[in-house]
Amino acid sequence: MRKPNSIKIIPLGGLGEVGKNITVFEYKNDIIIIDCGMTFPEDEMLGIDVVIPDVTYLIKNRDKIRGFVLTHGHEDHIGALPYILPKLNVPIYGTKLTLGLLETKFKEHKINNVNMNVVKHGDTIKLGALEVEFIRTSHSIPDSSALAIHSPVGTIIHTGDFKVDFTPIDGDVIDLSRLGELGNKGVLALLSDSTNAERPGYTMSERTVGNTFREIFANHKHRIIVATFASNIHRIQQIIEASEENNRKIVLSGRSMVNNIGVAMELGYLKIKEDTLIDINEMNKYPSNEITIITTGSQGEPMSALSRISSSEHKRIQLQPEDLVIISATPIPGNEKTVSKVINNLVERGTEVVFESLADVHVSGHACQEEMKLILTLVKPKFFIPVHGEFRHLKKHAEIAASLGMPRENIFLLDNGDVLE
Repeated sequence: MRKPNSIKIIPLGGLGEVGKNITVFEYKNDIIIIDCGMTFPEDEMLGIDVVIPDVTYLIKNRDKIRGFVLTHGHEDHIGALPYILPKLNVPIYGTKLTLGLLETKFKEHKINNVNMNVVKHGDTIKLGALEVEFIRTSHSIPDSSALAIHSPVGTIIHTGDFKVDFTPIDGDVIDLSRLGELGNKGVLALLSDSTNAERPGYTMSERTVGNTFREIFANHKHRIIVATFASNIHRIQQIIEASEENNRKIVLSGRSMVNNIGVAMELGYLKIKEDTLIDINEMNKYPSNEITIITTGSQGEPMSALSRISSSEHKRIQLQPEDLVIISATPIPGNEKTVSKVINNLVERGTEVVFESLADVHVSGHACQEEMKLILTLVKPKFFIPVHGEFRHLKKHAEIAASLGMPRENIFLLDNGDVLE
């Protein structure tokens, strides 16, 4: 009997870098693509707004592509689709919130008639000879998924971005039992998130940030400005709750913040009282101790709302000395300088600034070493490919797998463009 053909794994982005995540799985005449993210340009890339993956290989093999399958709705996983989809015009599969956020992007880019298909956790979709099962995980955005790719040569699991949070904001705990079931049946390969591979222990629960917010909001008697990622829906939910408990109205600043919160509210992923959200133009009708501003710009992006506020260039928000600014994010590697510049600008204007090293105003959405070990132990893969991280993160994750007894010849450190067969 002839052996079935092998499967190819081709990362086109996300390895040796943070961002631009995209991985191709190819079996005979069928290709599926996991995620399609963007990244921000480095300082020396003058005049460039976003960086997207090189998809020359996909354009050449367009006829084989059965679809894009998305793990979650963060920019580094879906942000390149408005630029790349028109070249390929294939179906897209993802959970409800992921596709809701993506739809807003397509509207902004005036892209219509996209074949988008909502998939629930626990469901399996058939794409040619490959079947993809969506498995619930925890991350800093609701509706995040790990994917089990069932092929004629075996099952491959891609964790997507994940952490093991037993007290998640939305109550959706990572489905460890399903990962264990698949591990018991036999998993050919595991691709797993390496972002925090250098951090020992466990990632703290998202709820710890909520407790910090409650304390700060109860004690500060003036306006509070919180900068976070517009897609960090769980974080935004906790800012809303801390505001409502302290009778504060909420003002949104930044286009992506307005868009994402609109989508999350419409689809039922954010709970907010009817009169909490007010228009930015209504803000001055309220005393400062009754206002929270949620803004973009936690990465110090030059044109973001927080950057403009910090340099007195925002049309509607002028800093007041009593304001408290909370930066509820860590700088993405490479953004440290721009974040530091914004903090310095704010402090120069007499504003108090709170960020991660001063208080628990941020926790990571990614697993630390003990959670990585848990997934490796449950899934028991024959082969292991660390993904999602700079080379040092991938290398450290490989060492973690080896420390659990995995043969080193079964661990692959890949680079973007490599083909593993």
